[in-house]
Amino acid sequence: MADTADFLGHAAAELARIEADGLTKRERQITGPQGGRIRVGGQGRINLCANNYLGLADHPALKRAAIEAMETHGYGMASVRFICGTQDLHRRLEQRLAGWLGHDDSILFASCFDANGALFEPLLGPEDAIISDALNHASIIDGIRLCKARRYRYANSDMAELEARLVEARADGARFILIATDGVFSMDGYLAKLPEIRALADRHGALVMVDDCHATGILGPKGAGTPAQLGARVDLLTGTLGKALGGALGGYIAGPQPVIDLLRQRARPYLFSNALPPAIVAAALAAIDLVEAAEDLRAALARKTGYWRTGLAEAGFELLPGAHPIVPVMLGEARMAQAMAEALDRRGVHVAGFFFPVVPRGQARIRTQMNAAIDMADLDTALDAFRAAGRETGAIR
Repeated sequence: MADTADFLGHAAAELARIEADGLTKRERQITGPQGGRIRVGGQGRINLCANNYLGLADHPALKRAAIEAMETHGYGMASVRFICGTQDLHRRLEQRLAGWLGHDDSILFASCFDANGALFEPLLGPEDAIISDALNHASIIDGIRLCKARRYRYANSDMAELEARLVEARADGARFILIATDGVFSMDGYLAKLPEIRALADRHGALVMVDDCHATGILGPKGAGTPAQLGARVDLLTGTLGKALGGALGGYIAGPQPVIDLLRQRARPYLFSNALPPAIVAAALAAIDLVEAAEDLRAALARKTGYWRTGLAEAGFELLPGAHPIVPVMLGEARMAQAMAEALDRRGVHVAGFFFPVVPRGQARIRTQMNAAIDMADLDTALDAFRAAGRETGAIR
């Protein structure tokens, strides 16, 4: 019979296998705030791997709002929402999000991972169906696993296969059908084909759910995300406060009033998790005010993304196509991605290698992410570093 020592030996052996395969993920501690430039181990770095798309993570207005909220509303709620954990700030933020994103109401969670984990199980049962894009975020996959609805999958943005799955689900007798997709696929920077998805959903009597974490704040009029950018109506929208909206934490679901009301009654991550701290909520309210009016930051972000993408392509790197601030540099194998990341670190550029199980085997990459706060001189320095690191590691000639 196995004992504790056996179990710990098994864990150690698994870690050794991960290390031998070149798949170990190592965290690097930054000292000071998140930004276009950061400090790691006492050394300055150009930061190309944060989700801080608009550069708001250290914005004075957000810090000021957070400090003021702690003075007026305290540090933490010490409770879940339905007991004594709801403040006026929480409802203000939920209503503000809903109005900005074009929905009846919204409901807050500790993260968008929690929001996606909460969404499916209260709304759909074994007589229903969920059809999910193959490249959806892990949180959507996990949320669907918690639900008893039948599961179908279609290849990334393959509209013919999506329609085939819709026909199949309807033929299987599904009561309700929900199509689930990322708005922007986080490892690739691809946008979902929301107008085509909406048309297919309407044709087959289905609902559409979108996770818009990598679009909220940076795409569409007033930064309202992929539905606004592409002119497509969606039924349910999930997102995060932890990327363009200041980069702290918190997630939400926005949608029709009856759905939001039902989630307040049945969504387990909502019912059994502490309410967001007042400082986070107040800073998010300030962030939305900034983001709605931030056409200058979105224009700067787009301009710098184009400049960065062009420079990498001219250097000979293989890139995935697109215009989103996520610019993946494709390297193939995990060890190459790790070697490139280490070579760039030595040259003062902060990036991270992505490899299995985050992406499929053989598709390792460095996912660079543009930031409106990075200046052009730093981009030129980073391009020089990529060229030198690429030649050193053999990623380019």
